[in-house]
Amino acid sequence: MKKMLSTLLLATSFLFGAAQADDKPANMTLKMATTTSTENSGLLADLLPKFEKKSGYSVQVIAVGTGKALKMGEDGDVDVVLVHAPAAEKEFVEKGFGDQRYPVMYNDFILLGPDADPAGARDTKTTPESLAKIAEKQAIFVSRGDDSGTHKKELKLWETAGVKPQGDWYREAGQGMGKVIQMAGELEGYTLADRGTWLASMGKSPLKIVHEGDKDLLNPYGVIAVSQKRYPDINHTGAQAFIDWLVSAEGQQAIGDFKINDTALFTPNADSAEAKPAADMAKEPAAAK
Repeated sequence: MKKMLSTLLLATSFLFGAAQADDKPANMTLKMATTTSTENSGLLADLLPKFEKKSGYSVQVIAVGTGKALKMGEDGDVDVVLVHAPAAEKEFVEKGFGDQRYPVMYNDFILLGPDADPAGARDTKTTPESLAKIAEKQAIFVSRGDDSGTHKKELKLWETAGVKPQGDWYREAGQGMGKVIQMAGELEGYTLADRGTWLASMGKSPLKIVHEGDKDLLNPYGVIAVSQKRYPDINHTGAQAFIDWLVSAEGQQAIGDFKINDTALFTPNADSAEAKPAADMAKEPAAAK
């Protein structure tokens, strides 16, 4: 009788354990492609441990330019993308590579240059005017040159300025934002940067902000799960779990709380399809974020 009862308890325990195992997703590793700015700024190092502790997922990060990140999503090489190029993100979803774009946060772009500002970029009203002056003086400009969200924005601003940048003064680095800021500083040149990466690296750079605040310098970030219909084997459950956390009150609070030298680097905006007009967010009080 005791042997029979012991066998029954063992079987019950096994079935209970199996049921618990079934409740846990089979794949607890999540592959994410994202822009270098989320890594260089230190944001991911702050956010991901919070998500991983709460969810049990382990996130593998591939930090590249937005163009490359979206290409990895198109090829089904990652489960989720976190990027900052709204037009490219919209196309990504419309072509069926992603399910839906969720707004997550924003900051803004800024134009950096030497404190002496030999091109006179400070003496302009708009960023395209600043770029036109840089081109006119043939002052060194270091471009990301990597099809990133920042690079896409830069090219659009040159187009608005009516300038096709070329020549020895225009250097295409093919590097991430942190490296480009370093290069521009060493060359006493100009570059377009996202504010988050700048705030994380400004203490090590001789560059200064020479232009900011234009409404078209807004830099919104979105997160998209790669389409399970197109790629049935991706970790869609994990991707959606990450998205749900990122746009939740907890995730949004974590984004807003991330600071360097008491300055918030990103403004959470999951509750809005569009962010407010660009402003000097470095000066906004934390409570307003």
